[in-house]
Amino acid sequence: MEKRVVITGLGAITPIGKNVEETWEGIKEKKCGIDKITLFDTSNYKTTLAAEVKEYDASKYFDIKQAKRLDRSSQFAIIAAREAFEDSKITKENTDFERVGVFVSSGIAGLNTIQEQCEVNCIKGNNRVSPMFIPMSIANMPAGNVAINLGVKGESISIVTACASSTHAIGEAYKTIKYGSEDVILAGGAEASICGVGIAGFENMKALSSATDKNRASIPFDKERNGFVMGEGAGVLVLEDLEHALKRGAKIYAEVVGYGATSDSYHITSPAPEGEGGARAMKRAIEDANLKPEEIDYINAHGTSTHLNDSCETMAIKTALGEASKKIMVSSTKGNVGHLLGAAGAIEAILCTNAIQNSIVPPTINYKEKDEECDLDIVPNEVRNTEIKVAMSNSLGFGGHNASIILKKYCD
Repeated sequence: MEKRVVITGLGAITPIGKNVEETWEGIKEKKCGIDKITLFDTSNYKTTLAAEVKEYDASKYFDIKQAKRLDRSSQFAIIAAREAFEDSKITKENTDFERVGVFVSSGIAGLNTIQEQCEVNCIKGNNRVSPMFIPMSIANMPAGNVAINLGVKGESISIVTACASSTHAIGEAYKTIKYGSEDVILAGGAEASICGVGIAGFENMKALSSATDKNRASIPFDKERNGFVMGEGAGVLVLEDLEHALKRGAKIYAEVVGYGATSDSYHITSPAPEGEGGARAMKRAIEDANLKPEEIDYINAHGTSTHLNDSCETMAIKTALGEASKKIMVSSTKGNVGHLLGAAGAIEAILCTNAIQNSIVPPTINYKEKDEECDLDIVPNEVRNTEIKVAMSNSLGFGGHNASIILKKYCD
């Protein structure tokens, strides 16, 4: 018998908020978290803007020893997971911790640590490389550190599919609970790759925006878009078996009802022509949810602000939803928080959950120039107050990884 899966906890740290409440208020206030990079000297870089977590002080969350042993990405993951776990009100008294899993992903994870220790190796020699280098930098550590920090002992994995990582994590967590393998899973992602080598890599790939005006840097679906803006932070959702949630009297935010994942098998960075891979992921999610396309009210698009992504995703939405695509509200929140790579899907799933809860569609901020290639209802610049019963969130990653999840307003 298949289980119903609900969301009972939310946690986040983003460029526009230290928690979910602040982040949601930032969305409603159309706050742009993009600004000049402060984490390293950009004098020799073309790219000078990113969406950093503002005024972050690790000592407010960790003791000195802990902070030194945790890459920034793991720190963010733990902060978001703590908030989500506390929000869920799960305890050892109402839940078997051996049936609580952690599916927290990252696209690049410990890139800051990798750069730092490579510099140490080159300048000071191999015997000065930190013994914590490997445990701090490998991609599974956001998940591992969350499990250790919270003391939960179910399945703990990190799915690495570039910018689709945390949407895959949520989708696979949904499936794992749906088929009875776990009662609860903390699912999401963390990223902290705003460092010299990270920016240089994406910059030389011509993927980053060259804009110097923070309000015209990340402009999804705008005709003048010219690249994405790197963001950082983390988002974690508590997914739970409905029966388990009801038994302990949990607050239920929304229900996860659909998940679709596909591969383009086309190119390492470019999406498949006409977004056919993304379209198939959306179709799979709709079929899994047993819904009709016209029942979807809102799509939080991957919407990275690159020319190819936004045009191909537009075509994918049209292909997957047909005539219904003309009436469905679509927006990208990457103008607010930048592109959080492996953590993007988790933040966007949280925003979809809040959209359902509060009957508010997040806007695509700083939109000015209409692009005929992106002719969707992209909810430009202003929030839209309307009931949302069903929301979809899309993530598309380098390597041709596509993932879509569908959330629905919970009803008995």
